[in-house]
Amino acid sequence: MHVLMVMVGGLVLLGVFALFGWLWGANVAGMALAAKVFVPAWLLVAGANMWVGVAHAGYSAREEFPILLLIFAVPAVTAGIAVWRFSQS
Repeated sequence: MHVLMVMVGGLVLLGVFALFGWLWGANVAGMALAAKVFVPAWLLVAGANMWVGVAHAGYSAREEFPILLLIFAVPAVTAGIAVWRFSQS
């Protein structure tokens, strides 16, 4: 359940980035740039989630790494699709 909540949080954060991209850029190019900026920011958040799992929840890094990949990949792929769609407009 925690993994699903973190992934949904990542998608919500992507929406916030896209909204700010629209507000600051006033066009879809600003939204595409915001989606590109989201990916490294989300990598940091996913890495922090892994660190909490290893340091405080007692999981090993080997156990947490596949979870990191899953948590990072779903919102990052969604951001990539958003960049592709916004760039076409």
